[in-house]
Amino acid sequence: MNSASAPRAAWRPREGPVVCVGETMAALAPAPAESLESAEDLRVSVAGAESNVAMYLADLGIPVSWLSALGDDALGRRVRATVGAAGVDVGGVRHDPDRPTGLLVKEPAAARTRVHYYRGGSAASALGPEVLKDDRLRSASVVHLTGITPALSPSCRSLVEEALATPPDERPYAISFDVNHRPALWPPGTAAPALRDLADRADITFVGLDEAQDLWDADLEPDGVRALLPHPRLLVVKDGGRTATVFGEDGSWTVPALRTDVVEPVGAGDAFAAGFLTGLLGGAGLERALRLGHITAGSALQVTGDHGPLPDRVKIEELLGLSAHDWAQVNRA
Repeated sequence: MNSASAPRAAWRPREGPVVCVGETMAALAPAPAESLESAEDLRVSVAGAESNVAMYLADLGIPVSWLSALGDDALGRRVRATVGAAGVDVGGVRHDPDRPTGLLVKEPAAARTRVHYYRGGSAASALGPEVLKDDRLRSASVVHLTGITPALSPSCRSLVEEALATPPDERPYAISFDVNHRPALWPPGTAAPALRDLADRADITFVGLDEAQDLWDADLEPDGVRALLPHPRLLVVKDGGRTATVFGEDGSWTVPALRTDVVEPVGAGDAFAAGFLTGLLGGAGLERALRLGHITAGSALQVTGDHGPLPDRVKIEELLGLSAHDWAQVNRA
C-alpha cells in the first residue's frame, strides 16, 4: 500500500551491471534430518551473502560480477566454479597463495540451524580498498555490499568505508548495503553504531526488522527504522515472512510476503535483495520490485542451500501482474 498521494517516478540507478563485493566460504552440512555429531556424510556447497545476491541477479537476467578473494586451494576453486556456473562474472576473484578459503559448518537443530564459522585469517579477510579500483566498477550501476565485510578485518572495514565516503550525488554508481548483522563477528557493543552509520550512508539499504530491533531498539517498527536511517534514497525493511516495506523520497510502500513452506531460512534475505534490485533496475515501480523480492526469497526458503531455483518466467510475470487484491489472496491461499 502506498502512503503517498501523488509520488513522482521512483529514483533508480543508472543502467549497467551490478558488482557484488564480499567473502564467500565453502559450506559443510549434514542432511536436514541428520545430526552433525552422527552424520557420516556432509554436503559441500558455497555460502556467501554477496555471491548469493550475485547468483540470483544472474538468474533474473542482470549482468553481474562478484569481486572477492579465495585461497589457492581446492575449496577456493570449487567456490569460484560454483558461482561462475550460475552466470556470474568471477574474473575479478583472486586466489591468495598464503591464506585459505573460509569455511562454514551448519548444525541443524529442531528450533534453528546453528552456524559455525572458520574464517579467521581467510583470503577474503585481507581484502581492502584496492578492490574498488577494479575496472568492472567503471560501468557499474550498483555496487552491493553487506555489513558482514566490515566485521572481517580492519582492511575490510576500510573497503566499505571508502566505498561509502563519496557523497551520494557524486558517486559514479549507487551503493546497495544489506545490514546482515552477524553478532559473532563483532566485538561486544561495536556493531550497533558501526552498522547504523554505514547503512545510513548507502543509496539503497536493506535491513530486517528483527535485526534492527536487536541492534538499535527492541520496540522499533518500520517507521522507526526509517527515522534512524533517514538518508538512503530507498530503505527496505523486511518483517520476516510477513511484509516488506520500502521507504522512498515520496512515501512508503508495503507488500505482504507470499506464503511459503520453509525448509531453511538461510539465504532468503540475499534472494530478496536480488529480486528487489532487479525490479528497480528494470524500471518497475517500487511495489512491483517488492513483489519480485518476495518471489525470489521464496525460492531460497524452499531449499537447504542458499541458492534455489526460481519459478519460470511465465509464473513470475503472472504473479507480478496480479492486482493488490489478488496478490493478497495468493498470500492467504
